[in-house]
Amino acid sequence: MDFKDTIIALATPLGVGAIGVIRLSGDKAIAWVNEVFPNKDLSKQAPHTLHYGRIESGGRVYDEVVISLYKGPKSYTKEDVIEISCHGSPYIQESIIQLFVEKGARLARAGEFTQRAFLNGAFDLAQAEAVADVIAADSAAATSAALHQLRGGFSQELAALREELIHFASLIELELDFGEEDVEFADRQDLEDLVNKLLDKVRPLVASFKAGNAIKNGVATVIVGKPNAGKSTLLNALLKEERAIVSDIAGTTRDSLEDEWVLGGIRFRLVDTAGLRDTTDVIEAQGVQRTQAWVKKAQVILYVVDVSENNPMDIQAALSEMAELDIPLILVLNKVDENQPAIQDWEGLGFPTVAISAKFGQGLADFEQLLLEVVGLNQVSNSGTMVTNLRHYEKLKQTQETLEEVLNALKINLTGDLIAQDLRYALHHLGEITGAISNDDLLKNIFGKFCIGK
Repeated sequence: MDFKDTIIALATPLGVGAIGVIRLSGDKAIAWVNEVFPNKDLSKQAPHTLHYGRIESGGRVYDEVVISLYKGPKSYTKEDVIEISCHGSPYIQESIIQLFVEKGARLARAGEFTQRAFLNGAFDLAQAEAVADVIAADSAAATSAALHQLRGGFSQELAALREELIHFASLIELELDFGEEDVEFADRQDLEDLVNKLLDKVRPLVASFKAGNAIKNGVATVIVGKPNAGKSTLLNALLKEERAIVSDIAGTTRDSLEDEWVLGGIRFRLVDTAGLRDTTDVIEAQGVQRTQAWVKKAQVILYVVDVSENNPMDIQAALSEMAELDIPLILVLNKVDENQPAIQDWEGLGFPTVAISAKFGQGLADFEQLLLEVVGLNQVSNSGTMVTNLRHYEKLKQTQETLEEVLNALKINLTGDLIAQDLRYALHHLGEITGAISNDDLLKNIFGKFCIGK
């Protein structure tokens, strides 16, 4: 892949809009735009300035535009960058892009602007990946987590860990150079203390992925229970709209109904399902099968019970089956407006329990608080580091396992060469997160998932 040529792409979404932004990056960007922008000599203008005028060539006026001028290294890619804000006509955008392609510009690949920024040292790989997360964020918590990573908070923590580890790894390596003289430069107790200190930092990062992944991708929340328990009424109450048909007739919901709901800045993917019961109705039976399939994919289960018709013994067997899935489950005691249950009896089933009236909105605030607690999102911090990227999680997990092997090696007094090997692995795994260690296949995989123009 050639990173010396000048690239071009539409940086705004395809389609008709008020304006479109065309981005060029490379050493020919300013010169080529200057050739078709007669209003000013851009080569003589100060960087980080805007310039109004026309794009014209060969007697043809392409559009009236605003030119944003950035000169490297003080630009996104650390190269010369021009952004052309033109009218949002797809025809105009395509014509301007074609004009510069004819001059020699190459159409940018997906994520190539950000990849150039990474390769030119504007930020590390973890921050580059955060760019895509910021673009894709669809809730307050997801945006906050992505921005924290983009600003380098995550990278700074990893850099500090890696720097401390490098110090001791270098001492171990030094010992190997003087192996015949039986000298010890790295105090084993100090190394053990350091590894324990690093594990105290790595383990919380690994553990944070469960919540971080939920924040990034949304929490799959499946509403289940017997027919006529009030599942659809609960869905409507949470969404504050009549999304699902509600009826006193048992079995009204025959298929799954999905929608999104944001609570505390977290996106929940709510799934209302067909009631669980034995039935001879072929269509309803298919709905029950789909409910069972959804339950297995859930990140949290809301088991709704009609307390006016049921007691704890009625659902004990069903809950026992749910418990085998090892998925967080909340027991939602519905219709308390008709019958006030003895909460302690239901809590005896061993699940977090809340009493509500979905029909009248009673207890919904308590339900929402309990839901956040059960999925571990009630203390999401706007400033704390949280792992949201699966690749980062896997590398941190490998780092943790390798550091634990170092501890075991120290406890049984293994030789320095074996300890050094484990330390190298730990450094390698940490380095792969930030891009201190990378390869073309890894970069292609990461940046290939970006949108064109970014």
